[in-house]
Amino acid sequence: MTTPPRFELIDPDVLVEEETLPEYRPERYYPVTINQLFKNRYRVVVKLGYGSASTVWLCRDLHSAQDAPSHVALKVYVSSLKVHRELPVYQHLDSLESKHMGRRNVRKIFEAFEIPGPHGKHMCLVHEACGVSLFELTNLTPGKVMDVGVLRQIMRPVLNGLQYLHEEAKIVHTDLQPNNVLMGINDPSIFDSFEQDEVECPAPRKEIHGRTIYMSRRMQITSGFPKISDLSEARFIDAIVDSDLVMPDVHRAPENILGMSWGPAIDIWALAMMLWDLLERYRFLSPYDEEGDYCDQHHLAQLIAILGPPPLDFLERSEYSWKYFNRDGTWKGDVPIPPDMSLEAAEKRLEGPEKRQFLALMRKILKWRPEDRPSIKEIFFDEWLCADLIESGVVQQRDGECVVLAPAFTV
Repeated sequence: MTTPPRFELIDPDVLVEEETLPEYRPERYYPVTINQLFKNRYRVVVKLGYGSASTVWLCRDLHSAQDAPSHVALKVYVSSLKVHRELPVYQHLDSLESKHMGRRNVRKIFEAFEIPGPHGKHMCLVHEACGVSLFELTNLTPGKVMDVGVLRQIMRPVLNGLQYLHEEAKIVHTDLQPNNVLMGINDPSIFDSFEQDEVECPAPRKEIHGRTIYMSRRMQITSGFPKISDLSEARFIDAIVDSDLVMPDVHRAPENILGMSWGPAIDIWALAMMLWDLLERYRFLSPYDEEGDYCDQHHLAQLIAILGPPPLDFLERSEYSWKYFNRDGTWKGDVPIPPDMSLEAAEKRLEGPEKRQFLALMRKILKWRPEDRPSIKEIFFDEWLCADLIESGVVQQRDGECVVLAPAFTV
């Protein structure tokens, strides 16, 4: 009599993990297996996640030094990827001799290598292992929204990391969102228990066409400085191609929607989108047509409803603008401007002065012209974002501005 497997075997007809992605092709993905050894050094422990271009695995580093992490995250890219943007970005970051405190808030890479697969070569990146993403963390909280105090504590390190990328590394992230900010790890022994959990209760999996597809195992909630991750769509500021369509569609900044020159200010716009997504139960934008597909016209019409019409000099920066606007700047799109959309109506969690301050921050960031958006430092010392520091006496308001009082406090 055959002993049944200790793990749940999923029906081959049920789509799971990367199979659920619209562009999934099995031959593109390297068939990683639990306990597999990469480069005679990294032993696969458990699957952490997946995406359209890679799968990510927690590995034990068998050759780690005494003071180095015993676990790493191995990102195995698909074989069909034409351009590998992430590795050159990390190589540049590693070459910098910077003492900027935001450096610790960008996820590290330890090494990169290529492996042959059944259908081509696969690039592998070895990253520091981190905790859950802000998206996952928020989904674990009551109401699936983040506590305001916790959100302030998290956003400050994120701002530091973004300032490091912009000002020291001269890099635009382009894909800043809750999925791409990971919680840090203060106690690395959590990975030992995570590994033991997989041994005692293996993750469900399915066998199909000679390959195994594992279910990802969710990390526990951890404490530690959050880290900006996934630089696979990052761009060097001095090599930006204006025609590159970047950013997740619903987070897309106006200049990118309209095919204009863009730069670091798109990450500032993305910060506002991320703040809203973590704080509120519902997005204030839904730029989709009747079939549920993303639509520039719906996006622009909703932005006009919330921000007012775009300045004419902004529209004149791209010929694409005239597809939706008259030459005097008035809207001519087929989609009507929603009459009842506003930030005030969409924001439903806060009350009184706190609501006023938060909406003021959103309006400060959400500007049509990228040059009108605030700097990272201005956002850092915003009245709403600094409310807890003001209350504790670390920061004081003087003439409408926030001033650091504690000598040990560093921005």
